[in-house]
Order: sequence, then structure tokens, then C-alpha cells
Amino acid sequence: MRHAMTYDDVALVPQFNNIPSRTVPSLESWLTRNMKISIPLIAANMDTVIGEELADLLIEQGSFPIFHRFTPMEEQIKWVKKYQEKTFISCGIGKLDETRKLLDLGAIGVCIDVAHGHSDRMFDHIQELKRTHPNHQVIAGNVCTAMAYHDLVNAGADAVKVGVGPGAACTTRMVTGFGVPQFTAVQDCARIAQKLRVPLIADGGIRTSRDVVLALAAGASTVMIGKLMALTKESAALKREGERGLEAKFRGQASADFQNEFYGGLMPKTVAEGIDFWGPVSGGAEELLNNLFGGIRSGMTYGGAGDIKELQRKAEFVQVTAAYIHESKPRPT
Repeated sequence: MRHAMTYDDVALVPQFNNIPSRTVPSLESWLTRNMKISIPLIAANMDTVIGEELADLLIEQGSFPIFHRFTPMEEQIKWVKKYQEKTFISCGIGKLDETRKLLDLGAIGVCIDVAHGHSDRMFDHIQELKRTHPNHQVIAGNVCTAMAYHDLVNAGADAVKVGVGPGAACTTRMVTGFGVPQFTAVQDCARIAQKLRVPLIADGGIRTSRDVVLALAAGASTVMIGKLMALTKESAALKREGERGLEAKFRGQASADFQNEFYGGLMPKTVAEGIDFWGPVSGGAEELLNNLFGGIRSGMTYGGAGDIKELQRKAEFVQVTAAYIHESKPRPT
């Protein structure tokens, strides 16, 4: 039996630093094999996360919005026309004609968004899209093993989304027993990514800039963020005034709440693999991003890295116990 780890199970060892300032490290990375991104962060393509207001801010910051796939076609057409060559759309395995129409209208690429992306139907879907739109970018996921990453790249994926079960609103692991701890999943896939040179997106399990730094150092080119983005003022999440002030509703797209709204209930012989909950709005998305940027750049100086590739090249991990997390937190009393 193999040992696998979460972000809480590891720490990075500081390296010799010749970076003169924490403002110096570059955050530029690769989103897909043919496409650079100014920052290594993207918002989750979920209905309680991404909308026009957050999309505008992400583009200003140098990221690319990926709109979710459960929006009426007319609304998706409006988004694509507004953000020509600056946005991705999402799709499931099906409705190829609708996806191709949105690509023809100006979407830069598509994220094929499937809970278990390692399947022959996924391979066929990637190949069909690349056959008719070879110059558009295809992100495929989600997977959590090196073999799955390899197979999606072989099918034609330009980036692969890694993460099965680590999301804040996901219960897949508790319901099914399947899923690989996120740090190990990213690291395993990254070893193959070094050879195939197709970026991977670490999707899920992010709570602070610490987790982002660990994901990038482990080999992710970008990191996808859901809950943290959903709890900002600009997110598409439903908002309300609660006991804790302004609150936002975050939910998994396999939750009963989501499926009741979009499908009129759970499909026969299935169970929900996600939850919904209300959380306090943390503030603006720009403030969140700036805090994450600061933490990433600071982490890069501890790693003696001027860019993300150097951070990955120099990364030295140690396994830690729960006592490490306790020791690392402020203890004012």
C-alpha cells in the first residue's frame, strides 16, 4: 500500500535566496501548452463562483475566466461575445454542436468538466473537439493519477485539471471511498508533466496562500480556487444578510441543492456528492488576490526562486505531523 499526502502533511525547506525583494519574483505561468497566464490563479468554473463581475476583475489581474456549463445558451453566447479571445467556456461530455458554436463565436478554449475524467468518453470528446478546432485550447478533467493525466494528454488535452474530492463542498471521497490526497495527486501528475510539457491545474483544497505555494512547488502550473472566490463580493454566489453580516452561498455542482435547481432532483439510482453552505463574505476579490499574490511571492523568496519554474526545480519537501501545523500557527495565549 502506497502512502499519500495532503497539503497539511508536507512543508517546504527554505533554500539559499538571492532574490533582492519579495516584489521581484514573477508570477507568470502557463495555463495551457500554448498559452501563458500572468498570474497562476484561476477561479473555479462553478455557478456560485464565476460571473461577469468576477470575470472582469480576473481579466484585469491577468487571469482568464472559465464560465461554468450550466448556464442557458443565450447567456453563454453573451459572455463569449463580450470577452472575445479572453474567456473559456465549459462543457460536459455531450452537446458538441453547442460547444463548437461557442468556440466559433470567439471563446479561446473549453474546459471539459467531468467529475471522473479518466474515461473513453472523455478521450473521444477531446479528440472530436481537436479535430474540428485544432487551434482552440482544451482543458480536461478532473483526474488524480499520473496515468489519467498521461491518457488525457495523449487524447489531445492542452491542460489537465487535477483533483478528485478535495473541494470544500465536495463529498465524493466520503460517499465513494475514491480519491487521492491532493498533494500527492499533484506531485504524481507533475512528474509526467515535466516530460510531456502540458500544464496541470491543481483544483481544490486551497485555504490559504500556503496551499497555493505548495501546489505550485509540487508541479502545478496554475491553481484553481473555488470557496475563497465564492466568498468575495464579486462572486456569482447568492448573497444574504446573516448573523455574521453579509453571507454567500457556496455549493458543489454534485450537491442536492444544485441538482434540484438544475435537474429538478437527483437522477435515479444516484446520491449527492456535494453539499451547500453559507459562509461570511470575506471582502473584495481584488483584496483576496493581492493577499494570495503576496503570500506566493514571499514563499518564492524562501524558495530562492525568481519564477515558478525555479520554485519547482529547487523545491525540497519534508513530511510533517499535525504538531507542525499547531506549531506554525500564532499562539497569543
